[in-house]
Amino acid sequence: MKRVLLAIILASFFITIPGIGLANEKDKTSPGRVLSLDQMVVTASRVKEEKRYVTANVTIIDEKEIRQSPAINLGDLLAEKGIGHIQKYPGSLISVGIRGFRTETHGNDLKSHVLILLNGRRAGTGNVAKILTKNIARIEIIRGPAAVQYGSAAMGGIVNVITKKGEGKPSIFLDGKLGSFDYREGTAGFYGAYKKLDFSGAFTRSTMDDYDTAEGDKYHNTGIDEENSVSLNFGFNFLSENSIRVIYSYFDATGVGSPGYFKENDLDDHTDKYNRSVDFIYNGAIKDGLLSWKARYFFGKDEDRWFDPTGSNPDFWDDGIPSIRKTDQEGAQAQISLNLNHFWLTTGFDWVSYDIDATWNPKETEYDNPAGFLLAKLKLLDDKLVLSGGFRYDYYDVKVDEPRGRDENDDNVSLSFGASYIIKDFIKLRFNYGEAFVMPAADQMAADYVVWGTHYLGNPDLSPESSRTYEGGIDIFYGPFESSFTYFYTDFDDKIESVSKPGWIQTWENMGSATIHGLEGKASCDIAKLFGWNFELKPYASFVYLPEYENHETDEDLKYVSDINASYGITLSGIYGLSANLNFSYTGRQKIDDWENVGPPTWTAPVIDKGGFTVADFTISKELLDTRKYGNVILRGEVQNLLDKNYSYVKGYPMPGRSIYVGLKYVY
Repeated sequence: MKRVLLAIILASFFITIPGIGLANEKDKTSPGRVLSLDQMVVTASRVKEEKRYVTANVTIIDEKEIRQSPAINLGDLLAEKGIGHIQKYPGSLISVGIRGFRTETHGNDLKSHVLILLNGRRAGTGNVAKILTKNIARIEIIRGPAAVQYGSAAMGGIVNVITKKGEGKPSIFLDGKLGSFDYREGTAGFYGAYKKLDFSGAFTRSTMDDYDTAEGDKYHNTGIDEENSVSLNFGFNFLSENSIRVIYSYFDATGVGSPGYFKENDLDDHTDKYNRSVDFIYNGAIKDGLLSWKARYFFGKDEDRWFDPTGSNPDFWDDGIPSIRKTDQEGAQAQISLNLNHFWLTTGFDWVSYDIDATWNPKETEYDNPAGFLLAKLKLLDDKLVLSGGFRYDYYDVKVDEPRGRDENDDNVSLSFGASYIIKDFIKLRFNYGEAFVMPAADQMAADYVVWGTHYLGNPDLSPESSRTYEGGIDIFYGPFESSFTYFYTDFDDKIESVSKPGWIQTWENMGSATIHGLEGKASCDIAKLFGWNFELKPYASFVYLPEYENHETDEDLKYVSDINASYGITLSGIYGLSANLNFSYTGRQKIDDWENVGPPTWTAPVIDKGGFTVADFTISKELLDTRKYGNVILRGEVQNLLDKNYSYVKGYPMPGRSIYVGLKYVY
């Protein structure tokens, strides 16, 4: 697999260099030659700018790619795209990793090392299965640290989910899908604009029975009784460059099976999952963007409930007592930007607050985080050379309310700087340095309570977990060819770990450190555009290769980190309303704790190597009716796990076997 991957990398690199392969200087009049560098992005600098001026490594998953994917939620989409290591369990529970760091799926995002954003602010959850894809316009991913822009947890990267804004003639759509394991899904939505108003929304409901593994065995209690999602985006536009926007997001899944290990299949444990948020946003500008500003207030709730009836109890842990973790989130953002064409400056203030209630200790905790930031960019040499820099100050206050605890506080300063140089208008070199951190949690700093004779005592002297990343890369966009390659090196320090002390004291200390470095790349070529055909035929490939991801304390590989993640395939679209996509995603080997085989005499999990696997998915759609008067009708088919591979993202939790789905969409 590594040799095949290396061949793809080298071939993709050389074919995109002008003078080698098919691209050449005479193509300057080719339509779409520099579209990718001209793409507008907002995540990297918190304001809208062309991708050509971004010094960080940014990946964009656009609306077309999302439509062509069989993914139902953000987690499945990121797994398909090979963004990084995925931890996926049966039911709506998925974490995503970038550059050896990953999100925290249980509860909120405070202990995450990859940050999920929803329209530019913290989503309040690390469980990417709670964000469905039906009303997403695009996804912008910063690979690498983004603490200067967004604060704590943005260590491995940022995933910013941007919902659709309405435009054009008002339209409605109905979408239904049926498939394997009695899967049923229905969606109703609308989008468009009328005078000064724009609107977009989608309502989705789905259900699924227990699934079979690729070996034909029924995996009991893997179904979902009901999953509902709502995404709404309303805007009112006034004056020339001002708007007020309200965004509402809702996710609710009930009766989500929690089957445990396949060999100890629990038949009745289940969970309910919930996430809701509301945003109020004001955007303004004067003098054609010379001065622009944004203000936002948002609030939301993230909640998980676990039920473990004693009727089926193969692991002997069930006690029949439900448990809950609930996080109330509130926050605000304010920023102002000055754009003098060759010099750009943004400064602002962020504030986020979490109140967390749980049925286990600590039962009630609080987290408060105000921050200020300054971002600047300078363009030189006819805008070919771009220099960027940023500074952020975070103050955080944490408190354990119940059982008895303390109130502690600390602060953190983050820095970043970068540079890019456009050699020609289709080749960009870039360098970036970034710092990132993860703040200590309330229990780690402020706990002071006793449970079963053990005194849990927070450590107020804890430092934030921290990292420093250096990276360099090249982006090449020439006619139908696109490619990007990045090398990065990360030092990770001050990992917070639980420590036992004499006198039955359990506390936390900064103990761990690690080094991670690797290579990221992607390449694609629209063969049809190369020959002047009026459709798209695009093979593509992307990968992440980590030659080193080592724990300094043990000199061993970090656990739950894949050495290689890759995605490759081919897309066809634009032929008489027909489109199709064949995608392969590869997850490499990793070291893991084998919790499935814990037992005497040590009762500790042995560390083992978990092998890699490849999953193939195929989608195809065809317009059956395309009229102005009666609307459009689109027939869609999907085959997930096309090769019927027996695989698992987490050892002991096999994923579904080959699954077939058929859908029909009506747009008017």
